[in-house]
Amino acid sequence: MPDYLSLANQLAPTLIAWRRDFHQHPELGFEEVRTAGIVAEHLRALGLEVVTGVGKTGVVGMIEGVGEGPVVLLRFDMDALPITEATGLPWASQRPGLMHACGHDGHTAIGMGVAQLLAQTRDQWPGVVKLLFQPAEEGLGGARATIRDGVLDSPAPDAAFALHLWNQLPLGQLVVQPGPLMAASDRFEIRILGRGGHGAIPEDTIDAVLVAAEAVNTLHHIISRNISPHATAVLSVGKLHAGDTFNVIAEQAEIEGTLRTFEPAVRERLIHRMEETLAGVTRAYGAHYTFEIKEDEYTPAVNNDPEMTDIAREAARTLLPEEQIIQITPIMVSEDMAEILNRVPGCYLLLGAEPEGGARGPHHNPRFDIHEDALPLAAALMSQIAVTYLLRGT
Repeated sequence: MPDYLSLANQLAPTLIAWRRDFHQHPELGFEEVRTAGIVAEHLRALGLEVVTGVGKTGVVGMIEGVGEGPVVLLRFDMDALPITEATGLPWASQRPGLMHACGHDGHTAIGMGVAQLLAQTRDQWPGVVKLLFQPAEEGLGGARATIRDGVLDSPAPDAAFALHLWNQLPLGQLVVQPGPLMAASDRFEIRILGRGGHGAIPEDTIDAVLVAAEAVNTLHHIISRNISPHATAVLSVGKLHAGDTFNVIAEQAEIEGTLRTFEPAVRERLIHRMEETLAGVTRAYGAHYTFEIKEDEYTPAVNNDPEMTDIAREAARTLLPEEQIIQITPIMVSEDMAEILNRVPGCYLLLGAEPEGGARGPHHNPRFDIHEDALPLAAALMSQIAVTYLLRGT
């Protein structure tokens, strides 16, 4: 087995430079043209077979080892978020209103490093490593788009692994656990339809603002009163919009939010009670409503395959002390790597990347940052996992 940690540490300055470049030039989902171009150019320079335009802006690279063997997929996401950066770092975003606030700049750099490490050692392992640089992870369906474009075909992977830098864990702490890790995610849209009118004559109106406020308040009681305390679910309203001026009672109100669940039965119960709640609240006020779950944006829960988790843990033990390999309570954020894990046995990992001093913001925050020492460790870890799997499969 190659010493991937030593090789990755030698590559550390390059990994950091790549990450900072991507951080300065963030691109939203399905718009990662510059990022994908740099990735593809790097993979071609390593002599890899490269396919671009996968899922619109994704990149796939193929590394063939020595002799027959299984196929393992390693996935790295590339997209940024519509957030204005407030870190003040020298390598802060140069694009107003856009920021890598979740670590995908680091993931892309890690993937390029993994490509270099595995290409450099391809004469020491069998089979095929398929690298997926995925677009549009941030709620836009990037994983599904790459699947529609055949990323799980020709050749079909036998296993799949991915990693997320997690700045709420200490540097080098690694979450490796079987079963559920991240929740399923739904987006919902509600429209309250009332009757507008003069703010001084409310008796002639059906106030959409009042009905919407009552609906939001009542919807939040579903979790505490209709979902078992032994189950896990979240309902959060993130958007409420109504009206255009101070003295006109609004005719319509728009409500948008998210649901997070692990079990399909809990999800179905939650959606059913939302429908009943909206029907009751609007009927009481004489209003009407529309309610839609955006099925095309649904992301399933991340569930790690026990056997693949064992392989990831075995690989991690060669790089990290046992006490740094941990398990946590499953978290309610979602991740569309779940689309791949629903089709291919695999494991999703969280690697601690808390900045020095821990003073930066959490994920999706304008002050988000990572500890860059996590980059070579992550590149070594993903390389080690892939080769551990390939060697075990022969």
